[in-house]
Amino acid sequence: MAETKKKKSDFQRLPVEDKVMTSIGYIILGVFCLAIILPMIYIVLASFVDPVTLQNQGLTFDFSKWTLTAYKRVLSNGQIWVGFRNALIYSVLFTILSVVVTLLAAYPMSRDDFKGKGFFNLIFMITMFFGGGLIPTYLLISRLHMLDTMWAILLPGCFGVYNMIIARTYYQGIPKDLQEAAEIDGANEMVYFFRVLLPVCTPIIATIAMWNFVGMWNSYFDAMIYLNSASKQPLQLVLRSILIQSQPEPGMVADTQSTAQRAQLAELLKYATIIISSLPLLAMYPFFQRYFDSGIMAGAVKG
Repeated sequence: MAETKKKKSDFQRLPVEDKVMTSIGYIILGVFCLAIILPMIYIVLASFVDPVTLQNQGLTFDFSKWTLTAYKRVLSNGQIWVGFRNALIYSVLFTILSVVVTLLAAYPMSRDDFKGKGFFNLIFMITMFFGGGLIPTYLLISRLHMLDTMWAILLPGCFGVYNMIIARTYYQGIPKDLQEAAEIDGANEMVYFFRVLLPVCTPIIATIAMWNFVGMWNSYFDAMIYLNSASKQPLQLVLRSILIQSQPEPGMVADTQSTAQRAQLAELLKYATIIISSLPLLAMYPFFQRYFDSGIMAGAVKG
């Protein structure tokens, strides 16, 4: 209660212009929150409503008209589980590779005594704004014999310049006394990096890991271009066929005779598939959220 009174008194002491700007900021933030929360609530509720009721009446809180049909059909489909397994494997491996490569690349770039630092920084920055394009990249992947393999998904994007800059800035914010103390104790560069530096970099490691996992989990374009085998396709391609192309897996609607009923059930399957595909990210976020402030704000301290 005392804290609430303090916040109110702080707001009341602001000039009129600041009060207006603060109020506008809160209103805009509230609108953005509603724009995110309301569709999520609709999708969750719609995934349980009977498809006929959903099409004719919309959402209802009459639980007698709710059903788990969509979840049963989605979870009983083999391709969904194959895609889920592949997406999980790709996301975990990509996260590990990307974090390792990023942390190793950021360390020399954070050192003032690293010769060629300006040259490599220029090269990295160029890659942020210019790329070879889809066709040259496809030809390169083909020449390296990585088509229709997981390496075509994992390797091309495992190094992100933006993540490297964030990690480099975080390294630069660590006191130099820590390295000097390690050198006095006889630690070389490898010992200092793995045993001294990395343990104090948990926030930035967790932040980069979360970004990479979410990015790979939501990615589908590279898999659509480079993967041909259905057994290697991630969940996102299955979702694409359901959500965008409106083509659920045949086994999901095979026992539905009417074309109208199939369309209704396909609409319901969209919502259930979205919920199921989002569960891993929703489960992960609480464990990484406490690291985000110190991890992300590191880039705002130094350029």
